[in-house]
Amino acid sequence: MSAWPGPATRSGSSRGTITSGPPNSVTNATCMSVPFASRISRFRDCPTSSALEVNWRQPAGGLRLSTPRSPGGPTMVCSVTAVAGPETLTGHIIVCGLHSVGLRIVEQLHAAGERVVVVDDDPDPRLLRVIGAWPVLHLAAGAERETTLMQAGLDGAAALVCVDPSDVRNLEIALLARRLRPALRVVVQCRNLAVGRAVARVTGPGSVLDVATLTAPAFVDACLSGRSHRLEVGTEQFRVLEQAVPSSGTLREHFGDLAPIAVVPADGSAVQICPGRDLAVQAGARVVLVGTQHELDERLPATQPEPHRAIGARLNAVQVTWRYLASFARETDRGLRTAVAALVALGVLSTLVLSLAFRDSAGHHISPLSALYFTSETVTTVGYGDYSFASSSPWMRVWAIALLILGATLVTIVYALLTNLLVSRRIEQSLGRQQITRMRGHIILIGLGSVGLRVLEMLVEDGEQVVVLDRDENNRYLANARAMDVPVIIADSTTPGALTSANVRSARAVAVLTDADLANIETSLAADELLGELRDQVPVVLRVFDRQLAQTIETSFGFRNVRSTSALAAPWFVGAALGLDILSTFYVESVPLLLGRLSIATAGGLQGRTMLDLSARIRVIAISRAKQNGRLEYPLRREAVFEGGDQAYLIGPYEELLGVLHRDQRV
Repeated sequence: MSAWPGPATRSGSSRGTITSGPPNSVTNATCMSVPFASRISRFRDCPTSSALEVNWRQPAGGLRLSTPRSPGGPTMVCSVTAVAGPETLTGHIIVCGLHSVGLRIVEQLHAAGERVVVVDDDPDPRLLRVIGAWPVLHLAAGAERETTLMQAGLDGAAALVCVDPSDVRNLEIALLARRLRPALRVVVQCRNLAVGRAVARVTGPGSVLDVATLTAPAFVDACLSGRSHRLEVGTEQFRVLEQAVPSSGTLREHFGDLAPIAVVPADGSAVQICPGRDLAVQAGARVVLVGTQHELDERLPATQPEPHRAIGARLNAVQVTWRYLASFARETDRGLRTAVAALVALGVLSTLVLSLAFRDSAGHHISPLSALYFTSETVTTVGYGDYSFASSSPWMRVWAIALLILGATLVTIVYALLTNLLVSRRIEQSLGRQQITRMRGHIILIGLGSVGLRVLEMLVEDGEQVVVLDRDENNRYLANARAMDVPVIIADSTTPGALTSANVRSARAVAVLTDADLANIETSLAADELLGELRDQVPVVLRVFDRQLAQTIETSFGFRNVRSTSALAAPWFVGAALGLDILSTFYVESVPLLLGRLSIATAGGLQGRTMLDLSARIRVIAISRAKQNGRLEYPLRREAVFEGGDQAYLIGPYEELLGVLHRDQRV
């Protein structure tokens, strides 16, 4: 058995050769890469019959290689790589929790060139295989223990990201890390907003994030066919607005100095991000612009109210009454409708008979109204005594007997069935299974989880009518929905009957927000089939986890509103870990864009640079000048210069924003 002569260095792999000829040794082993805490790692050019074992010796980081084989066997030449243990790293980022959004955070940190140590004592083996292709170290231990954090290199870490599925664990890890290193940048995922606010007082503002809160605005915008987004930039309110191009020409000719951040070509080609104002566009193209409300009002025509919001106002009282009666008739069973029809027919017949044949005590015929009144007295067995059959002819008395028996029987049946209907409707309402037949222009929200609840709260706050469809009658969030007077249907959303009961063809939008990607896809396909020719008017907003899966679904099934929670949420965590404040996320077609705030470092890579030096896919919409007491400078020219202490507000794709951040961090 031979041992590697020394530990790997932090800057890379220590390289050397073990030369040994006797059996049970490895010859010409060149170090390449062995993940931390791995036992069997990657080998190159090793015979499949060999059993080469790798042990990471802690804490020295030495590498021991051994192989059992028979004496006199052939010489093996294997290439093995060893990287430094995390205890020796500095400037790396520790990610606690590989599940869900944790994997995407690791992926984006790796893509940004950051060194990452993952701490997870119960990772999904599939996710481990994914990070196995990256130079990412994994420590299989509980991050809530001090020894684990120290082994992960807490002393030299640049930031700690806590995204364990358990809020309690995240809280414990974050507070422990703060105690061990008070100045460490800590980013925490916490679904409980009240607890999150308390933790933020310890870890600092902007350090506690909730995936549901981060992603909900994008789903709401998609439900409302949002072509406008409000952005808070310093002390100013900006708006992102989409406008159609009426005729061919340049962006400057159509929109002047308004800043374009995207162009959606009329021919369906790829979206152009942050184009120049001199870009020529064709009629029918859609341009996404950003500016203050005053700037937009000066340059653009007033926007028209969305037609869906005026539907209720255009219906008069007669139409509303008729729709209510029609919906009530559809919801009643056949027996009640038959009994009511028979009672009405008996009343009409009796009114005709009495008005033509009955005579009062003075010998006069009674009016149709009096005949109807007398009929009602008889069938309800009230008998006020103002009219009587006592002095009538025998056949009229026979009619009175028949009217009394038939009328009383029918009234009793109608009362019983109507009482049953009212009681049943009340029970069904409490269970959330009533038919939503009177609603028009409502939004169907499917899946009331943490994301669904945040979306529901925002829609209700905007004054939208919402129907919740969920399959779990024990869902703890249903009480929140009912407290907001939102009707709830308990049913399997993948079945057409459940969507029909929610009146899907009269809906404004359908938001499919369950935690299961497959169920979301199945539900969206069922809704699309039921909508038929209305599919272009009623957006189906689909939630999936992975960004690549979202793009695949859009391409394969033609859905236009597929949103990835990981693509929306992960940049917030990564930005907070690296020092880039993410302020907002929104979609242009299928492209997620972010608004970020970057503090320009004194003597950093952007000091003294102009906007011309930035990527063409980045738009700087404003700069808060440090030397002018934070005065917000906008609109900006390409020649505007960045100075140390300034805060720049940038819009662009996430990868481009990280590139700007890394450039500024270079001293």
